[in-house]
Amino acid sequence: MTRSLRLAPITPANIEAAIAVKVRPDQERFVSPVVKSLAEAYVHPEVAWPRLILDGDRPVGFLMAFLDIDWNGEGVDFRSGLWRLNVTPDVQGCGVGRFAVESVAAEFRNRGGTQMYVTWEPGEGGPEGFYRKLGFQLTGEKSEGETVGVLDLTPPS
Repeated sequence: MTRSLRLAPITPANIEAAIAVKVRPDQERFVSPVVKSLAEAYVHPEVAWPRLILDGDRPVGFLMAFLDIDWNGEGVDFRSGLWRLNVTPDVQGCGVGRFAVESVAAEFRNRGGTQMYVTWEPGEGGPEGFYRKLGFQLTGEKSEGETVGVLDLTPPS
């Protein structure tokens, strides 16, 4: 099946479709619902980059990246990364998540970024294997109890 995946900004015309994106029930403990992400984007517009993932015109996921956040609150360690990724159950394992990560990585490269961060809650059935398979390396850090991974965005020399 050929997919025509693309990202779309969240607008009044598609906000209901974005909110309707749900993960499998067993995954709900690992990712916040889209409505919470949109509320966080509303209160942090300077760093949040929310997008609906579409296959043609059909919503198949949601992502939210963070752009240049003050990681430790001390004004010296600014990072960008993937904040949320929700993929509908019917397309999990079909490349939608990979597309989302690669799209965010491309956006960061276009903005001059050299690293992309992600955090995840550890646990069986969680997303660690997915992120590690895409090249994220463990940093050894924890952020609010979650594992921190980083992906090098510099081209190989």
